Amino acid sequence: MAHWKQLLARSINSPEQLATYFPVAAEALAGVSDEFPMRINPYYLSLLREEGDPLWLQAVPDRRELADQVCPADPLNEENLSPVPNLVHKYPDRALFLVTNQCAMYCRFCTRKRKVGTERMQISRATMQEGFAYLRATPRIRDVLVSGGDPLLLPDETLAWLLDNLRAIPSIQIIRLGSRVPCTLPMRVTTRLAALLKRYHPLYLNTHFNHPREITAEAALACARLANAGIPLGNQTVLLKGVNDNAATITELMQGLLAIRVRPYYLFQADMTRGTNHFRTPVEKGLAIMRALIGHTSGMAVPTFAVDAPGGGGKIPLTPDYVTGMGRTITFTNYCGLSCSYDNNL
Repeated sequence: MAHWKQLLARSINSPEQLATYFPVAAEALAGVSDEFPMRINPYYLSLLREEGDPLWLQAVPDRRELADQVCPADPLNEENLSPVPNLVHKYPDRALFLVTNQCAMYCRFCTRKRKVGTERMQISRATMQEGFAYLRATPRIRDVLVSGGDPLLLPDETLAWLLDNLRAIPSIQIIRLGSRVPCTLPMRVTTRLAALLKRYHPLYLNTHFNHPREITAEAALACARLANAGIPLGNQTVLLKGVNDNAATITELMQGLLAIRVRPYYLFQADMTRGTNHFRTPVEKGLAIMRALIGHTSGMAVPTFAVDAPGGGGKIPLTPDYVTGMGRTITFTNYCGLSCSYDNNL
């Protein structure tokens, strides 16, 4: 397949372009892509089968995006938690550093769809320098999550400059990259890129697969290159209506991720982001899926189910309730529904 930059340059950016590959009502979708940008690169386009399939729903604009009057534009209150542009300081010892407004594909459920891929998100080396200055002045921050957009869309030279600057700050112990590139444009993960990232350990990468069909030979190779460079890989899945909101799909996905050396990390309840309300599922759905995972597959394949609390409240784990009584003896049901007890009289 072509070089990743060539693939990105050949991305579909409008419903009219998509209509040359699939029968879609381009005019009806044009207003959606005007408000919320569209990008489907040729690799991910090749994975789509038909209108409405799980990958289609993630990639193709939907008129329901404009009808959403329920969800706020900035549900996690990131703008008010940014002491300098594009750096979110919500947790005491961690910061989220946004370093690009570009993605290999603009996912329709994106938390930052209000600004990713638009002029409403301005990022430059100058704004990143403000971020470095804040991090240097705030030594309690020991862990930085680099995201965007997708940081792996930065040129190798820019990415190295960014990581050099972060590693030069003594108080920063851990660097994490948040990237959907291994899923949506895996050929970006070249041997050169893997070797570059290897220089900055301890460095972790959390990627984002939502459906088993996204685990392709190309994606497996990308993850292998990263894992072989000593980079621990985690996965953050979003629970999406019509995409993966059933136990069979999530189980297959989590087991498939382990097979390509990616550890399931989070299963997220969908954020309340404007333009994404049609993806949301009841929390009970996620808890039922967790019940179908816990005990029925390896614990390594069981992510933490969590909701990122609106307003900037942070991530809250959600766990099925197995405890039926608490006292000198704890009683509970196990994964098969059988009653068990534990002597708590200490």
